[in-house]
Parts: sequence; C-alpha cells; structure tokens
Amino acid sequence: MDLSFDGRVAVVTGAGGGLGRAHALELGRRGARVVVNDMGTSLSGDGLERDRAAIVVKEIEERGGIAVADTNSVATVAGGQAVIETALSAFGRVDIVVNNAGILRDKTFHNTSPDDVDPVLDVHLKGAFNVTRPAWARFREQGFGRVVVTSSSAGFFGNFGQSSYAAAKLALVGLIKVLAIEGAKYDIKANAIGPVAQTRMTEGFDNPLADHLDPALVSAVVGYLCHDSCELSGEILSAGGGRVARVFIGVTRGYLNGRLTAEDVRDHLAEIFDDAGYQVPENSMAEMTLLADLLGK
Repeated sequence: MDLSFDGRVAVVTGAGGGLGRAHALELGRRGARVVVNDMGTSLSGDGLERDRAAIVVKEIEERGGIAVADTNSVATVAGGQAVIETALSAFGRVDIVVNNAGILRDKTFHNTSPDDVDPVLDVHLKGAFNVTRPAWARFREQGFGRVVVTSSSAGFFGNFGQSSYAAAKLALVGLIKVLAIEGAKYDIKANAIGPVAQTRMTEGFDNPLADHLDPALVSAVVGYLCHDSCELSGEILSAGGGRVARVFIGVTRGYLNGRLTAEDVRDHLAEIFDDAGYQVPENSMAEMTLLADLLGK
C-alpha cells in the first residue's frame, strides 16, 4: 500500500533547493499540504533570493499538490514561530516538521572565529529548536507529530575544516533523542537523517559517485520517517545513493575496577574498546543498568 499524507500538513525548512526541495516535492506528491520555507540565502547565509520558495511551490502545484511559500528566517525565535504560523494560517494545523535549513562557513579550527561559528549554530541547531518548539505544542494537543532533523556524517565521524558544522549536526542527534523520549506518549516520533546527495552544498567537490546521489533517494527515507505508520523514534538513518543504513551510538561492556587508576585505564584499553556484546542504550539512564549489572546490583 502506498504511503499517503492526505490530510497532513508538513513544514520543510530550507526547501528552496537541493534536499529540501526534494523533500517538499516528495511530501507534496503524496498528498501532504506543504509549507516551503526558504529565505533564499547563499550557502554562507548571505544575500536573498526571495522567489526560491515560490518556485518550489509552483513545482508542487504543477504536479497537482498544494503548498505555500514562507521566507522567514529559522535562525530566530520569532522567525521559527512565524514559519509555524504560516502553516496554521494556510492550513489550520501542522503535523510534520522537517528541519533541513543549513549554511556552510567551513574553515580549519585554528582559523575559525565567532563570525564563522554563531551563524552555523543559529541556522542548523537553534533553527531546529526555533521551528520545532511552536509546532510541539500542537503535536501534543493533537496526539500526533513527526520531526526529522538533518544531521551529517561530519557530525557522526568528523570532517576536516567543519568544526562548527559538525558540532551543530551532532547536537541535533541529542535533540531528537530527547524528543523521542518526551514525545512517546503523544505519538510524536523524532528521527535524524545523515544524507549523502549531490546538491549545491557539495558542488565543487570531486566526487566520482555524484551521478548516483540524487536527492530524491534521500527524500524516500524522509517520506517514511514522516508517515503515520513509522514506528521509529530516536534513530539515525544514513541515506544516499539508494542505500539506507542505521547509525547508532553504542557502549561497550568495558572494564570495571572499584579502585580505578590512570594506570589501570592505560593497561586495560583492549577491554575498554572490545566491542563484543556492545549495547545501544535507549536513554542515558539505560547505561546505568549496564553498570549495575557489572556491579552485581
């Protein structure tokens, strides 16, 4: 059975191009009414092309869908509130938030200044807070909601010259972990994607796989994570080129010594790093269960 979004309202930030556009088109073609949010800035967050969101709206409408444009900035509390108000004003509800908006200000760490860090955190990390928080109240009231954040392998594994970007992207994982816990009893699911796609963010990089990295292949994953039938929450899915994989944070059984010294750590690294029998805790307290087991408590 096809996954339909009839009756659902989706907000997609940074939807004027690349991955966001692909997500908006995917949700729109499946029946969702879509708020296409995009200020029309450059990759660095400068300049304005206000018609970018409107162009994607037209594309959705030409395919038989329903959408409205929004050009508010997600980087401020007021802007995030205004994005959700656009959904409420146009469609009377909001069911889905896809936090995709992002900018790049890549520099090696020793060359990075606050002017390079703050805007990146404002858009990627605070932007997700600013848009999701006003939607959250609606989700709780209606007993349904879906949140998807756009994380990155740069955050999971690191990447040269992307300290601020990587920090923001991994912080989003912490956000969805908490949202998954707090939203569970309201049927609110929150998940993260680590996309691999050929977009303007990756133009200029010599990538032999570029022809295989259609953003629509990532949007298929987003579509599932946004659907009513999705039971996943607090998960991270890597998506690109038609491949989907789980990324997870696990913990090894480790080494236990009630009189632990620095020398013990040095001498038992093999046990500390032995990943046989690792666990993936459901929350921070779940790791305490492992310690209790080792202590025989």
